[in-house]
Amino acid sequence: MTSTRLIHTVGVRAMEWLWAHRDQFRLELDVDPEVGFLERFKPVGELALICKVLLREGVAGSRQAELARRLIDHTWRDTLDGGHMLVRGQRVEPMSPIPFEVYLAYKELGYSQPELERATVLNQRLESWTSCEVTPTRRLGLSAFQRRFGLVPRPPEADLVDTTWLARTPEPWTVTARIAYDVTHTVFHLTDWGERVEKLPPRLAGYLATWLPVWLDDWLDLARWDLLGELLVVDACLPRPTFDERAWEGFAAAQQPDGAMPAVRSMPEGDPDEVFDVVYHPTLVAAFASVMATSRVLTELAHTPS
Repeated sequence: MTSTRLIHTVGVRAMEWLWAHRDQFRLELDVDPEVGFLERFKPVGELALICKVLLREGVAGSRQAELARRLIDHTWRDTLDGGHMLVRGQRVEPMSPIPFEVYLAYKELGYSQPELERATVLNQRLESWTSCEVTPTRRLGLSAFQRRFGLVPRPPEADLVDTTWLARTPEPWTVTARIAYDVTHTVFHLTDWGERVEKLPPRLAGYLATWLPVWLDDWLDLARWDLLGELLVVDACLPRPTFDERAWEGFAAAQQPDGAMPAVRSMPEGDPDEVFDVVYHPTLVAAFASVMATSRVLTELAHTPS
């Protein structure tokens, strides 16, 4: 089995890099709304979600846990101005789900922005909420987020699962990068980002257990580190994870000494902000994969007869 130390070290280094680059999770206040003011919320929301997972699993070292708490507090207080920037974003695009999605992780960690909550409750009563055209996987995620927020999901998650690519279990060799991300996010939404791995339907778990090793080999050989990291999270969500040694060793070797994880092949060069935009997501994924795999390794050890 893959070394627990190697898996854990990937996450430690990733969190160190995220903390060192915390100020680059900033918003662009003067950007034209038509260009995409809300696009800069995405990195902040993903950071909050991964920090929440790290704190939830309880397997991080004290340094990792401290950095996660500090990152959550920093982005809420300084980047989002105590949630006021999310309110501003909701006013810019009233029907956008992005402020709601970003806010949820903070709400679950105890932060509060009442004005945004009122807007969320109102907006999701509207027919426009369910009428906006999004992919099946994204619609499943929005319904899962509604449930976690305390709202009645519209549509219900049970009505959406079978509309996803993964639930149809099609020919596995047709998995392109875009489809692979749909596969990983379907698993994330079904399991509440790894919190309830037992919620992954057995039929889908069996399909994944059969074909995930092949996909791990494929994306490792292509040096697609961002996608490989997400597939390693999926592995940790299976009833019997493989902790694929070759995949983990390749993934760890791609990580830079400072903790950054390239998205594809090697690290890009150029303007620091442009480099950040390319590597922040795979670095977040590295932290996510590390904490989930570490948690499952320890769980497996706890249930192994002595």
